[in-house]
Amino acid sequence: MRITLIGSGNVATHLGAALKNAGHRIAQVYSPTMQNAALLAYHLGADAIDNLQQIDTDTDIFIISVKDDAIANVAEQLAKHDILMAHTSGAAVLQQLTAFTDKAGVFYPLQTFSKTKEVNFWDVPMCIEGADESITQSLEALARDVSNNIYRVSSTQRKVLHLAAVFACNFPNYLYGIAQHLLAGSDMSFDMLRPLIIETADKIKTNLPGSVQTGPAVRNDEQTMAAHLQMLSGQNNLQEIYELLSQGIIKNKAAGNAG
Repeated sequence: MRITLIGSGNVATHLGAALKNAGHRIAQVYSPTMQNAALLAYHLGADAIDNLQQIDTDTDIFIISVKDDAIANVAEQLAKHDILMAHTSGAAVLQQLTAFTDKAGVFYPLQTFSKTKEVNFWDVPMCIEGADESITQSLEALARDVSNNIYRVSSTQRKVLHLAAVFACNFPNYLYGIAQHLLAGSDMSFDMLRPLIIETADKIKTNLPGSVQTGPAVRNDEQTMAAHLQMLSGQNNLQEIYELLSQGIIKNKAAGNAG
């Protein structure tokens, strides 16, 4: 299949590499910044463009990996070519494309991507939605070339999934940053926490989170929690985060939510 990537960020970089490795031809890479388009295009053996008027219509699909607020604008410009297009957003609804074309779908990889870290794409859940059954099946077939985990997910479901992913990924990473800051203030390395973080993540491979919750809040250890809050004196935002999360854990246990 000939594929045109609209975007050159983290998702486009990893997805483009996976598709190329699966034997598909990446025809063009678009970015409003030519340097970014050229860099990714070089690695994918594609042509780089920085203007959507330069689109080569000899392609089977436009995969749109741009910021959510730019999707509709891109779709409007590409719709005249009457070629299948799919966006890769977790939060944007399919209707951002179907407002301009019936040949539309969603090709959303549920993963956090960084250009500097390799990802085994075969493990990445691919969330598929099509404007009709034929498009859905076509996108599923393409997804099977790069992933072993294919799901049909509606726009409504995908919004919930994206919200859940923020809680499961983005927020914990922010908390890791707080932990790093606390340790650095006492001349300790974040490396000391890495085994703990890995073990915590490893537990949920076979358990639901609520069943393996540990810490002073789940034990309702008021003395320890009070001491922690005292240590955060003068850092009101961190105290608020600590109290909010601790109360959430306590209420979750009281409600019997072990799963």
